[in-house]
Amino acid sequence: MELALLYSGGKDSSLAALLLDTFYDVTLVTAHFGVTEDWTHARDAAAELGYAFETLELDREVAQEATVRMVEDGYPRGGIQRVHEHALEAVCGLDFDAVADGTRRDDRVPSISRAQAQSLEDRHGVDYLSPLSGFGRGAVDRLVESHLDVETGPSEEIPKADYEGELRQLIAAEHGQAAVDEVFPDHIQSYVHGRR
Repeated sequence: MELALLYSGGKDSSLAALLLDTFYDVTLVTAHFGVTEDWTHARDAAAELGYAFETLELDREVAQEATVRMVEDGYPRGGIQRVHEHALEAVCGLDFDAVADGTRRDDRVPSISRAQAQSLEDRHGVDYLSPLSGFGRGAVDRLVESHLDVETGPSEEIPKADYEGELRQLIAAEHGQAAVDEVFPDHIQSYVHGRR
């Protein structure tokens, strides 16, 4: 069975791929808005892991809606959630039997509720999987440490292909760097360089 996994090049989506590839033919799919070339980081990580890779360009209006919400809220939660839901909808429109993401049990954002998952499955005729939904941060970190070569550091310094980089750039262009600094708290990101 063919599965599309939303992929950022980070540890969570990479670990999700490792967990799923016993049962599915996994293709890593990086959704982006065409604002930056950050998707190339995910392509390179996918190549290091040995998985097929595709990109999917999302609706730029959704990015604009998300950035407006983030600036109004003063934090990224609602905007990131909106983008993730849009990305899942778009991936469900591709020709795969199943779609998945790397969301974990303890993630506050993005997250997909049981009702949202069932809606995706019913409307698109696919299976939605969240293989890390039973794993807490500690378990994920231990599995990643034993199976993946990972670089971690401050978000603005680590190569990544999640939604954040493009959303940061859009906010900076519209509202300035101070708005970016206000919306996004300091946090650690990861980038996978291959398997151990």
